[in-house]
Amino acid sequence: MKILQENAGQLTNFEVLDFLKSRGAAKDPTKVLAPIAPSEFKVYDYLVQSVAKSQTRESIAKFVAECKPYKLTKSEIANIINIRPSSVVEIDPLIENLDSRLGESVEDLVQLVVEVFPPSPDEKKAEGTPELDESKAEDTADGSKAGDIPDESNFDDE
Repeated sequence: MKILQENAGQLTNFEVLDFLKSRGAAKDPTKVLAPIAPSEFKVYDYLVQSVAKSQTRESIAKFVAECKPYKLTKSEIANIINIRPSSVVEIDPLIENLDSRLGESVEDLVQLVVEVFPPSPDEKKAEGTPELDESKAEDTADGSKAGDIPDESNFDDE
């Protein structure tokens, strides 16, 4: 990969990750051999744990083409690609005047994002492991949760 023009515009996290891979960040687990600054390794380590790891050039091109009817700005598109919002709550801060510009079609945009971009590694892990729902556990008279093993010191010897 060759940089043709510096500071030509905003990059997506995928583009930065791709550039760092081309410089050898992925090939040097010791972080000593490749001619890369330590800060670039930190950026690489962050990006391989983000949604950028599972994105492709094709998925980004498909999203850019299919989101044209929504008339999003370049920075809004880049933010959506970088963050991969999967709900209206997550996409709301990314698009200025969301309700007045998109109205009811915001759900369609969220669905497009979910369909085009695969979930992040963290989202995949969360889907696979059931979480304990603390709100369903009822409090008992002594303040412990139902189902907890009682502490023997709370019993009176009579």
